[in-house]
Amino acid sequence: GLACSPSDMMLPNAQRFSVSADLARLSQLVALRIAALAAQSIAARGVCRIALAGGETPRLCYELLRELPLDWTRIEFYFGDERCLPPGDAQRNDRMAAATLFDHITIPAENIHCIPAQHGAVSAAAEYIQTLQDVLPLDVVLLGMGEDGHTASLFPGNPASSTDDSVVAVFNAPKPPPERVSLGLQTLIAARHKLFLVAGAGKRDALQRIANGEQLPAAQIVGAEWHVEQAALPKE
Repeated sequence: GLACSPSDMMLPNAQRFSVSADLARLSQLVALRIAALAAQSIAARGVCRIALAGGETPRLCYELLRELPLDWTRIEFYFGDERCLPPGDAQRNDRMAAATLFDHITIPAENIHCIPAQHGAVSAAAEYIQTLQDVLPLDVVLLGMGEDGHTASLFPGNPASSTDDSVVAVFNAPKPPPERVSLGLQTLIAARHKLFLVAGAGKRDALQRIANGEQLPAAQIVGAEWHVEQAALPKE
């Protein structure tokens, strides 16, 4: 990844902004960054708590991460959000994480903390608040960004995006399924390290809007590292 010069793209609230030539290099950079942060966290506190992102962008990153020499027994996985679908549904974020990462590493089952979204958004959010209550702040949170500037399942203008609860129930999401569970904005902001992975030309508009100061949900994650594919950068 190339660090942008200040004259290039800069986002308000960003701690760091790096650009990679393509998705493969972006994925490699972020996988190595996660591994470095995990090692730091394990050295400092004996454990690393990571919240994974869903969607397509991090898939290759997870495939690369599983090849890195990490002490998986000391890593606890959580999720930034989940779709209210039955366990094992192909559209669930935990299913994608299992297929790309968990199924390929030696990790105790109790280190993987799925969101019980099949119980409905309200019940699942309440259960996950209990799961998280003694482990916050999270050490590393991976985040994606949608074309509308949403992150996790915090969508622009949705009431869940401005709720103070550590985990929130989401209704009427603008893309299916409409019912979801998401870590709350404050939980994401409080994490020790926040890493955005942004790829694809479809993200240009949202990045430009954030650069212009628009307070889209992704823009509200203060102090995040933004790791961006060249194709997602707004055109001059």
